[in-house]
Amino acid sequence: MKSFFHKSISIALATLVLFTTMSFTVDMHYCGDALVDFSVVQNVKTCGMEKSESENNCENTIPDDSCCSDKQVVIEGQDELKLSFDTLSFEQQTFVATFFYSYLNLFEGFDSNIIPFKNYNPPFLIRDIQKLHETYLI
Repeated sequence: MKSFFHKSISIALATLVLFTTMSFTVDMHYCGDALVDFSVVQNVKTCGMEKSESENNCENTIPDDSCCSDKQVVIEGQDELKLSFDTLSFEQQTFVATFFYSYLNLFEGFDSNIIPFKNYNPPFLIRDIQKLHETYLI
């Protein structure tokens, strides 16, 4: 149950990040007040009553009483996800520097292997204590 909960939360957060960073455009074509076509991927199809052009390329006649209109809705996504380290205050920079310095000094190795009982000899064996008390390790 716990792993299912973690997986579902991670999938939800991944889709949230995906949709907040994604930007897209919706094109809509209206003929009067009626929506004729809308598209997210490509240009919209017109109703056939679009503004006409004359046969002469030098002169374009656009009638002002056209009932068709095109609308475009642009939804911009978030461009910057990572904060830069240039915005850290002096106290934060000092904390980070001291933390790394102290953390790296934890793993500083010794020059030689130190044995604290190197100068002491073991005691002489007078009797075998395990045989004396009849305790044997199995």
